[in-house]
Amino acid sequence: MFSYDFMQNALFISICIAILCPCIGIFIVLKRYSMIGDTLAHSSLAGVTLGLLFRESPVLASFAFTALSGLFIEFLRQYFKKYTDLILSIVLSVSVGIAITLISSGHLHANADAYLFGSMLTVSPIDMAVTAVLSLFAVVTVILNYHQLLYITYDEEASRIAGVHVKRLNYLFAFLVAAAISVSIRSVGILVITSMITLPVASALQLQKGFKTTFLASLAYSFLSILSGFFLSYFIGAAPGGVTALTAAFLLLVTIFVKQVLRP
Repeated sequence: MFSYDFMQNALFISICIAILCPCIGIFIVLKRYSMIGDTLAHSSLAGVTLGLLFRESPVLASFAFTALSGLFIEFLRQYFKKYTDLILSIVLSVSVGIAITLISSGHLHANADAYLFGSMLTVSPIDMAVTAVLSLFAVVTVILNYHQLLYITYDEEASRIAGVHVKRLNYLFAFLVAAAISVSIRSVGILVITSMITLPVASALQLQKGFKTTFLASLAYSFLSILSGFFLSYFIGAAPGGVTALTAAFLLLVTIFVKQVLRP
């Protein structure tokens, strides 16, 4: 199975995603901001189509457009503080409008379907390099800003009073989410990327432990979901993104069931 280069590339991408998504996902879930992943995933589709239109790297174009969308969301939060869902709807509408317009125009130089459903087996060396760089950037940034990100996750106002640069960190976090999504769309697919950001964290939260334990558990669930989806999709001949999402959902259901059985 791993005698083929494309399978080795796919495994490398899977490991990167398994590490990266929970690093970002745990903060998104705890901030009760889960739908930002779905919104920025649709933004990444607009970035992909722009990259294909101008013959640039779709992953880099996706990162650039998704990062700008994330920054725009944070900018709009100043004017719609009580209407977060409205902000996400605005950005999602604009992104989908751009993507549909470009796809239907017939001017794209390649098919965008691979980015909708994901295809680990067609990952190129350039995709691997971009994935490695963005993953390293995101993980290092989370490590360096771990405590401050944790503070603003639980209470932004108290963090601001304590001297934490909340606005700067929120903009930085928008870049991290953009990196996580851009890294994942080529292999997992735009339609199911949100599942890999949220479902492993949802499973880990069922353990009802502290933050560090929950984070480590979400990493374990992420590895189990992605690697299981990787192998299963290879043997059944299905898109890896869909199989991975179903695997992650199955692990969540199993965790809930076991929790109910073991409850005193």
